[in-house]
Amino acid sequence: MASGGGIGRRSFFTAAGALATTAAVGGPAFATGHARDAATAREYVDVQLLSITDLHGYLQAAPGDNAVVTSAGRRYTVGGVAYMAAHLKRLRAGRAHSFFFAPGDLFSGWEFDAAAFADEPTIEALNRMGLDFASAGNHEFDKSPAFLTAHMEDGVPFPVAGRDDSFPDSRGRRFHGADFPFYSANIVRTGSGRRVLPAYNIEYVKTGKGRRLPIGFIHLTAIGTEGFPASYQPGLASKEELATANRCAAELKARGVRAIVLSMHDGAVAGGDFDSGSNPAGPAYDLALRASPDIDAIVTGHWHCSFNMMVPDPKGVPRPFVEAGCYGQLVNEINLRLDPRTGAVVRELTTSVNHPNTRDVTPDPELAETVAYWKGYAARRGRSRIGTQSASFTRARDAAGQSTMGNLAADWALWAGRRHLGPMNDANPHRNVPAELAVVAVAPRTGQALIAGDLLYDEPSGGVITFGHAWNAVGYGAPIVTVTVTGQQIHDALEQQWYVSEHGGLRYAPLAVSHNVRYRFDATGPAGDRVAPADVWINGRPLDPRRSYRIAAPSHTLIDKDGFPALAGGREPVRHTRDFESFVAFVRAHGRLTPTPLNRVTVANAAAPRAVVGKVTVPPVPRHRDGSPLPRGEAAVRAAAGREGPDGFVIPC
Repeated sequence: MASGGGIGRRSFFTAAGALATTAAVGGPAFATGHARDAATAREYVDVQLLSITDLHGYLQAAPGDNAVVTSAGRRYTVGGVAYMAAHLKRLRAGRAHSFFFAPGDLFSGWEFDAAAFADEPTIEALNRMGLDFASAGNHEFDKSPAFLTAHMEDGVPFPVAGRDDSFPDSRGRRFHGADFPFYSANIVRTGSGRRVLPAYNIEYVKTGKGRRLPIGFIHLTAIGTEGFPASYQPGLASKEELATANRCAAELKARGVRAIVLSMHDGAVAGGDFDSGSNPAGPAYDLALRASPDIDAIVTGHWHCSFNMMVPDPKGVPRPFVEAGCYGQLVNEINLRLDPRTGAVVRELTTSVNHPNTRDVTPDPELAETVAYWKGYAARRGRSRIGTQSASFTRARDAAGQSTMGNLAADWALWAGRRHLGPMNDANPHRNVPAELAVVAVAPRTGQALIAGDLLYDEPSGGVITFGHAWNAVGYGAPIVTVTVTGQQIHDALEQQWYVSEHGGLRYAPLAVSHNVRYRFDATGPAGDRVAPADVWINGRPLDPRRSYRIAAPSHTLIDKDGFPALAGGREPVRHTRDFESFVAFVRAHGRLTPTPLNRVTVANAAAPRAVVGKVTVPPVPRHRDGSPLPRGEAAVRAAAGREGPDGFVIPC
């Protein structure tokens, strides 16, 4: 029966058993067989819901093998916002009541054309496509809550317009922010418990008789957002999803809202067909089975999966449960019919379909212009000069595991961990105590190496370092973090550089250390007993295992995603700037870079008969199924996800 009331002047039956049929084949999902003829139900108010998810700033096309999606055995080449805009125009045509929204991770992605401009190109594209509102995903917090609300929503520049953000858009105007709001019901500040964003929004449709019917949209962000490497925010917390959704549904119902949609940035996996679903599993699916029956549709994201199905609510009444892939692959369309007297959804007439964003249509000219503009601007910015170098920095390691690129990265991390916090960095509840030392995993035991490439001396230019070279040399979109640890933790982390592989060989995962650190290890010692605390010196003084130190490192390292658990659990964490932006600022601040001697780590007993430094194994770069490499940020996120879904599925957080 309808949510919150009767079904009106027609008589329909509810068939929860229809789930088995509609979820097993490709094509539109129907709540019941009667929904197939819902277009003739003209006595009801028709509402169209269009959604995309996890665009991640891919304006040109979906990357790698994500550019192909499959349904009912047919393959489609997809991606690109100019094509999406054309499909949206077609889908909206003739629809009086249409809402276009997204359950998160629209920006803060890995395409240089968008990321190099503070993700403002993505906002411009979404503005032009007419996005009405969005849930905040975890990546919307990759900088800070203030950056999301003050800059991305309201257009406030920081710190330098035209250099750090607030770039001229494709029409020559300064960035003014999103023409749509962001929401999240479950992201709160740790101190006050207050939400960062509004929990839900209420939209209205006209009945044609002078009345307006409300539709409520509840928004959730993935649990654990504050602890993910890229969106690491010590001053935030994520509240439980099911209880939050049910509470919001009850609030909306108390306000007279009888049509409710849940937009959640958490997902599920349900087979490989983008327009059906099979064997669903995951947190969003668990929630879909248990969430309040007052919720009429559930739109998900975050897992980069695609499915379209009907799932019974706790009363056995089917409701849409959908996810529209990622990177602009799909547009989901849900059609609701509202009873004009009560405003309730006639659930028996609900339909849902995932439309592939195919590239066989004429692209929208305005969006094509936008994409071309930012592509050209990015190419020019990538070639712009930001500093110089006297010689090459490379990842080539000496016998102690040191490299000039490793030294440079560690010195940058120390510099970054000593920077003042700007007003946009507003989710740090602890005092910003400057770092005393820094470490960077140049070949981590797990995950991806922070150092992406060499910074080679360019002879024709006399050693010019361009923006593009610096941006691509270090980082994957996560911040430098400072924490307080004991000297014992530092010692233990140095010991954790060595471990015995499953085949019995000694492996070495070297940590680059900042210029003010020196240490020696014994090449004849066993793993776990190679570094004496007396052989570690910081700022010219021996390491004191009982003393507290302030250390700077990438967030991955400090939350045990690089294989150094000794550094996990550091006290009073403070988040600093994202890596590639911070490294660019480091190059600008120093002007000219010169490689430093490889003398920070020395090897004792290197010539002894039993001496073994250990084999260094650099983690391979993950690749798409077609063999193309994953973008660095995505590869790092996947490696650090720490969560495995059904059948070994890695959640790409």
